[in-house]
Amino acid sequence: MLRQQVSSLFYGWIIILSIILVTSFILAFLLRFTELNDPTLSWVTLVVGLFAFFSGGLVAGMKGKSKGWMTGMITGGSMTLVIFLIQYLGYKQGFSFEQFLFHIGYIFAAMFGGVIGVNLTVDG
Repeated sequence: MLRQQVSSLFYGWIIILSIILVTSFILAFLLRFTELNDPTLSWVTLVVGLFAFFSGGLVAGMKGKSKGWMTGMITGGSMTLVIFLIQYLGYKQGFSFEQFLFHIGYIFAAMFGGVIGVNLTVDG
């Protein structure tokens, strides 16, 4: 059971990182070759983050098959912790209040995805 939960968290992290990496490349190209500006970019990154965490929670819930809210919370919370540690240890900056609120939303999106993911599993 524990092995299944750890495996589900790993799959959720991979999905989150993959979505964020792919969209980062796309946004970088859009910033370079179009007139995309900062206010638009901040809204786009918020939506992409919510989608990425929701998808990661969804996959983790589907793989975990039980306690979707907890699986999603741990998936989102641990990814937030990794992002915080990279920012704090690498750039010597903590979360701003705005970032803190965004990450609370990301964790809730992952929890919601986990709940839906558990209910999407098919036995058999």
